[in-house]
Amino acid sequence: MSCLRWLLISVVVLAGALLGACSEKTAETFQGYVEGEYIYVASPLGGRLDRLTVRRGAIVAGGDPLFALESEKENAALQQAQAQLAVAQAQLSDIKTGRRLPEVQVIEAQLAQAQAQAKQAAIQAERDEKQLAVGGIAEAQRDDSRARAEAAAAQVQGLTHQIEVARLPNREQQIRAQEAQVTAMRASLEQADWALRQKAVTAPRGSEVVDTLYREGEWVAAGTPVVKLLPPQNVKVRFFVSETKVGSLKKGQPLRLICDGCAAPVDAVITYIADRAEYTPPVIFSNENRAKLVFMIEAHPQPDDARSLHPGQPISVSLL
Repeated sequence: MSCLRWLLISVVVLAGALLGACSEKTAETFQGYVEGEYIYVASPLGGRLDRLTVRRGAIVAGGDPLFALESEKENAALQQAQAQLAVAQAQLSDIKTGRRLPEVQVIEAQLAQAQAQAKQAAIQAERDEKQLAVGGIAEAQRDDSRARAEAAAAQVQGLTHQIEVARLPNREQQIRAQEAQVTAMRASLEQADWALRQKAVTAPRGSEVVDTLYREGEWVAAGTPVVKLLPPQNVKVRFFVSETKVGSLKKGQPLRLICDGCAAPVDAVITYIADRAEYTPPVIFSNENRAKLVFMIEAHPQPDDARSLHPGQPISVSLL
């Protein structure tokens, strides 16, 4: 009797263990593949490829040089813009300072000469006034002397005003016009400098060099990619889930990625859920064909983990 009792207890325990094992939730697994969003690096200007400083498979950091195109024309344009700006700035400085000192000194010498002539003319006019009073000269002679004295005085006054004007800067309109010219030359210099910098292209961020599309010496058209990069943050995984499962997924949900040859599983999070089915049967939905609807899901691993994944690689995705 005791043996039968122990047998019944063993059967109950074993059944409970089997039921507990069956009730454990099994993680769902989906099949997907790795994709990469590539960066195609180009220059907005064309030219001969002088230097290609990277090779396929290399790892570059942000700011590292990738390639350089010929830049003789851009160097010459930069030097020309620098010289034109220097000329415009010198002209502006000259306008603001007025006439040069030697020019003012010439006018001062003319003024001194005119003052001497005016003094002599005034003395002669005064002498002729006295001579006319005693009847020593004719009235017409006195009038000539007076006219010469007035003309000499007017010349002195005119030269005095010239000196005052010569010591002043030029008119405000001329200064503003020259300042605008300086601004235009500075803009031309910035444009020439920008064009020169476009001929030497650097990596926009840390990446793997997937491919180089030109060789040194070849002509590269403007806007044509020369280097193909893949930053680790641009590596993603795509997989598909059924219509009955997509409603339970959400952005930011963690996943686990398993691939052949990977040393360890890679964690990722869902970053995109398609808003429409990839394969929609061309008939009205029914219970039979609804299961055929699948939705694309994208997930991104951490950049450090992404380096172990390769675009095109098949992968298994487990929902956590």
